[in-house]
Amino acid sequence: MARRFEDSELVIASHNSGKVREIGELLEPFAISATSAGALGLPEPEETGATFAENAALKAHASVAGSGLPALADDSGFSVGALDGAPGIHAARFAQRADGVRDYPWAMEQLHEASRDAENDLAWFTCALALAWPDGHAEIFEGRVAGTLVWPPRGDRGFGYDPMFVPEGYSETFGEMVPSTKHAMSHRAIAFRAMIEACFTRHDS
Repeated sequence: MARRFEDSELVIASHNSGKVREIGELLEPFAISATSAGALGLPEPEETGATFAENAALKAHASVAGSGLPALADDSGFSVGALDGAPGIHAARFAQRADGVRDYPWAMEQLHEASRDAENDLAWFTCALALAWPDGHAEIFEGRVAGTLVWPPRGDRGFGYDPMFVPEGYSETFGEMVPSTKHAMSHRAIAFRAMIEACFTRHDS
């Protein structure tokens, strides 16, 4: 049985402002005071894991060690079927230019060029969430949403690879969707719902 979260403070173990905003919005109903690893000046650990779950746990434990507070880390990535699932766990690094800046419009163009002649236009987002406590305990949850690649990118509401991905059963890209729609069905939302169900107590329960 998963450990229940009884604290009132939580560190979101990320320096990605889009990801921090999205997780913060998902946490709003639970009256938790959340701050980010970036706001606390915590360094970004090297992501040496071979899976999303391993990298999420690594980041969560690093933020716990740096803050003394429980931490929630997300490791997510974008996979292209025609590229055998790449960039996958390397999605953020794939977008990094020589100057160290992450350039997602450039990265989306690279993925489009690499897969444009393939008949397979399948793509998917994967998310692993790790909730870690100062005593070293952690709970891991995963979610995945499948869809198709589109070109050119559409929308400026999301972040990362969102503008080139249309989830199955929808016509809008993640970049075009209003946040409430995306939060209801995204890879992060699927993992988040599993975590909430297992670890958090709703105020109306």
